[in-house]
Amino acid sequence: MASNTEDGKSFARRDRLLEIESQVQKWWEENAIFRADSLKAPPKPGERFFGNFPYPYMNGYLHLGHAFSLSKLEFASAYHRLRGVNVLLPFAFHCTGMPIKASADKLSREIKTYGDPPVFPSALDDQINEPDTEIVEEVAKTAGKFKGKKSKAASKASSSKFQWEIMRSYGLSDAEISQFQDPYKWLTYFPPLAMEDLKAFGLGCDWRRSFITTEVNPFYDSYVRWQMRKLKKMGKIVKDLRSTIYSPLDGQPCADHDRASGEGVQPQEFTLIKMEVIPPFPPKLRALEGRRKVFLAAATSRPETMYGQTNAWVLPDGKYGAFEINDTDVFILTERAALNLSYQKLSRVPEKPSCLAELTGHDLIGLPLKSPLAFNEIIYTLPMFSLLLDKGSGIVTSVPSDSPDDFMAFHDLKTKPVLRAKFGIKEEWVLPFEIIPIIDDPEFGDKSAEKICKDYSIQSQNEKDKLAEAKELIYRGGFYEGTMLVGEFAGIRVKEAKNLIKSKLLELGQAVIYSEPATKVISRSGDECVVALTDQWYITYGEPEWKQQAKDCLASMNLYSNEARHSFEDTLNWLEQWACSRSYGLGTRLPWDEDFLVESLSDSTLYMAYYTVSHLLQKGNLYGSDTSSVKPEQMTDEVWDYIFCDSPFPESSDICSCLLKKMKQEFEYWYPFDVRTSGKDLIRNHLTFCVYNHTAILDKRYWPRGFRSNGHLLLNSEKMSKSTGNFKTLREAIQEFSAEATRFCLADAGDGMDDANFAFETVNAAILRLTKELSWMQEVIEGEGSFRKGPCSTYADYVFANEMNIAVQMTEKNYSEFMFREALKTGFYDLQAARDEYRFSCGKGGMNRDLLWRFMDVQTRIITPICPHFAEYVWREVLRNEGFVVKAGWPEADTPDLTLKLANKYLQDSIVSFRKLLQKQVSGSKKADRSAENRPNLGLIYVSEQYDGWKAECLKILQSKFDAETREFAPDNEILEALQQSDVWQGGNFKEIQKLCMPFVKFKKDEAIAVGVHALDLKQPFGEIEVLEENLELIKRQLGLEEIEILSAADSDAVERAGQYSSVLLQNQPSPGNPTAIFLFE
Repeated sequence: MASNTEDGKSFARRDRLLEIESQVQKWWEENAIFRADSLKAPPKPGERFFGNFPYPYMNGYLHLGHAFSLSKLEFASAYHRLRGVNVLLPFAFHCTGMPIKASADKLSREIKTYGDPPVFPSALDDQINEPDTEIVEEVAKTAGKFKGKKSKAASKASSSKFQWEIMRSYGLSDAEISQFQDPYKWLTYFPPLAMEDLKAFGLGCDWRRSFITTEVNPFYDSYVRWQMRKLKKMGKIVKDLRSTIYSPLDGQPCADHDRASGEGVQPQEFTLIKMEVIPPFPPKLRALEGRRKVFLAAATSRPETMYGQTNAWVLPDGKYGAFEINDTDVFILTERAALNLSYQKLSRVPEKPSCLAELTGHDLIGLPLKSPLAFNEIIYTLPMFSLLLDKGSGIVTSVPSDSPDDFMAFHDLKTKPVLRAKFGIKEEWVLPFEIIPIIDDPEFGDKSAEKICKDYSIQSQNEKDKLAEAKELIYRGGFYEGTMLVGEFAGIRVKEAKNLIKSKLLELGQAVIYSEPATKVISRSGDECVVALTDQWYITYGEPEWKQQAKDCLASMNLYSNEARHSFEDTLNWLEQWACSRSYGLGTRLPWDEDFLVESLSDSTLYMAYYTVSHLLQKGNLYGSDTSSVKPEQMTDEVWDYIFCDSPFPESSDICSCLLKKMKQEFEYWYPFDVRTSGKDLIRNHLTFCVYNHTAILDKRYWPRGFRSNGHLLLNSEKMSKSTGNFKTLREAIQEFSAEATRFCLADAGDGMDDANFAFETVNAAILRLTKELSWMQEVIEGEGSFRKGPCSTYADYVFANEMNIAVQMTEKNYSEFMFREALKTGFYDLQAARDEYRFSCGKGGMNRDLLWRFMDVQTRIITPICPHFAEYVWREVLRNEGFVVKAGWPEADTPDLTLKLANKYLQDSIVSFRKLLQKQVSGSKKADRSAENRPNLGLIYVSEQYDGWKAECLKILQSKFDAETREFAPDNEILEALQQSDVWQGGNFKEIQKLCMPFVKFKKDEAIAVGVHALDLKQPFGEIEVLEENLELIKRQLGLEEIEILSAADSDAVERAGQYSSVLLQNQPSPGNPTAIFLFE
């Protein structure tokens, strides 16, 4: 434990919480508080709760981001456990896939290069997960890298942080670090540490059910093999040739969780137009003339516009190459595009681009081209300055009729001789060419680019923002609403003609399909990924019948927000076949093709069911090495089918029948799971895969009931990042702040799908709040004899009792809806404020002993899900209760009296208002005597309890024109018409009455929209005078006055009491809910 003082600061309060946590965790462990077992009788609705969380990768310590998503499950589980529900919260550790193997291999390369222990170059920035130099060099060799050129990845490598240093930051010695070259060392080191941290966090987990993945755990390995065989037998796993994101260095597809960056990025398909170079060839290509066909390969997503080509674009200073595609064709494009093509069976040497000539954009300017479909027989290559080399092939076809960028760049060359001269552009390459109308756009005509550039006043190709906006507008409209004007598909809508024209180009050999990652993807091994055509095993997500099942499941689930539902629906709409096999990494082998592993997002889709039996198979051993009850080879497909799929009892099995029946009972008792909590980033893969696999393998009654997705966690309002140092592991947070303060801050961080914020200010304040509350409770217990006894007898008593009833009711609602920040507000902040208000309101009479004891009981119970160590300690050591608070039951409460709550708010708001009026009256004059002797000692409070006359009439009309559910009024003209027809207007001066009424109407409208329909009531639902008179002593104490009188503003005699301050009374007239006051000397 940390010392009580660090850097001159006291940490006694934090250390006190750490002591309490250690003590309470021993109590829980000794009594197996979180052990969860099934019962023989099927559970009735609400009798059991099963929640789970995506098992984290074990390539390092758990961090606060993990803890934030996990806290949603932990708080919900603790809430249900508190209510007396049988709760199962299990936790496992994911070791499948790339992360561990990539880190181990990186460590091996560092030792090979720099020694053991290594001596690294000194000038290193503190950046993590960037590719190192050796990786980049390996990729470069594979890619046929240009001589002497340093790639962007290589540049980054010079500032990367080495894996050895990362391991050293975990507190490992140099001798220990070397052992982590073996990837299996990670499996024995990090999972037990993660378990330690989660126990210190106070996770209410049944640790008997924990396990790791991969073939190291033979029971889980058997389970995943069964799942894969079942999917294949159902025809849901097939072998196919498809485009996928691919790591050249790893030599295999790179799925979302294999990536250091670019998660969620999919392949983007282009049509690569073959624009043939017409001889004579320029000097750098002359050796190819007569021997090969040379093409500028232009990537386009709009093949239907090729009829209108006027030229091709290149980046003048861009780096290009002439790459062999096959024995006859050479493509000119960027090295990056050539690398992608080489993995798509479009390179003479597979997976290794062969560059015959290095070129720049300047070398290509002026090349004559013959381009497919173009009405211009010969077009030329011209310079464009905004062209990007990290998208497409670096070559672009120019169609100025329908592309604003093309139009402006072509316009610049046509109208600026100086620009042409700068690049040696001949007039015949530009001036003879005119815009060719090819598409009729209903909004912008047949020269849509020219029209929109004029409409947007775009003057130059350098106005990038305007051009991007114009492009988006006409591309969308032209595609969906445009009609082809030319070619064999003239008269057909563009959206229908596009694929027809693309197919024609492909059939004629005038184009090829080209794909690349939609944005940059970096694998965990550090190389930049490409798109490859791979012949491998795929799960057929997106298959129509299966997709419908997934949609049906999703429709029945609680997703807790419309935003989450929309994200799931969107994912179901685009998700298709998913590569489920890998050749590199850790994991379970495909049963029918053991050269391949099951990838990490495919062995983690149904394991929630495995939790129900894992403790019976593995007997609490993480690695499945205890085979005393059952051996892994006994877990045949027939056994798994019996447990999970309602198949017949496996008579041939030699497993004890009582154990088989017990496993089936466990599954049927706990399934389906009630909720799975996760970061929102897993919606687009893992969580949707989970839905698909459950619907395929399990009966409908076992389909998931809920997913609760949350945003990412910021640290002090900034993104968590190891590279910037704004990062904290769960272990560090507990050591620095304590588990209770960390949990408190995680609850306070946020509830929705927007990013949440873990603020050090909040977590430090939590330490103070919790320890002060503990001290206060101990003081109350010690001073029991000083409190008033008996039932509620004062206004303050009834208000405090009512506030506790409200807290119990509202906090239960918030917990049940997974709104933990709101639960913290209603169950702690608001309840604490009510207690503090009660202490102040009681005055000389003192506080009621029974109410204080009820407060301590209620506060302890309802904070339990968020701060269980604190609550458990208070429950046992301060309140001296038996048993454990985590199972003590939700506090009972009477139905809240909402009128009493309104009355108390009225009282407290009125006191604040009176104080301001008194201050204003005393200090209103610069010459005023502010001495104590000249301070007013009498307060006259004037109350108007009901609106009448024209105000009452206005309110009745507003009530009739207000929708209480939407908090919206009818149109103003409708309200005005109703006012004109009312008694208010009859016989009066219209303009005068309008001048009088309309400000009041506007004020009450704004108030109703803000607070609800009760703002339009003619009177309060309580007696204002009665409330104020009942609390005269409190008001006098708060204002420091000797006397207070409560008067009716309708009483003319009472108004005369104001004397010289009657003008003040006229300026601040009371209204229902808003009393006013003046102050006198007597």
